[in-house]
Amino acid sequence: MREFFSELSPAPTQECVDNAALVVSELVTNALRHAGGLTAMSLTADPVTLEIVVRDPSHAPPRERPPDLSGGGGGFGWPLVRSLARTVTVDPSGRGGKCVRAVLSR
Repeated sequence: MREFFSELSPAPTQECVDNAALVVSELVTNALRHAGGLTAMSLTADPVTLEIVVRDPSHAPPRERPPDLSGGGGGFGWPLVRSLARTVTVDPSGRGGKCVRAVLSR
């Protein structure tokens, strides 16, 4: 992911790259932990936005749950993704499962 962003011109800000790294990490982790695995991921950019798409085999949408403040159960990722992205959409994938698309400001 960082290599993808390093090749963009103009380069995104460090804050943008850091936010995108968090979003990718959370979406991929959620796909692996809660949705049966990761079936695809794509990154695209235009002069204004960065788009991260993660596809998994589950039809169930992500769900918000209370954060586990004791440190063992998570619950922080989905709210974090939604707070860092301009928009987040969840749509059925044409190949089964779903696509989670997060668009961040560049």
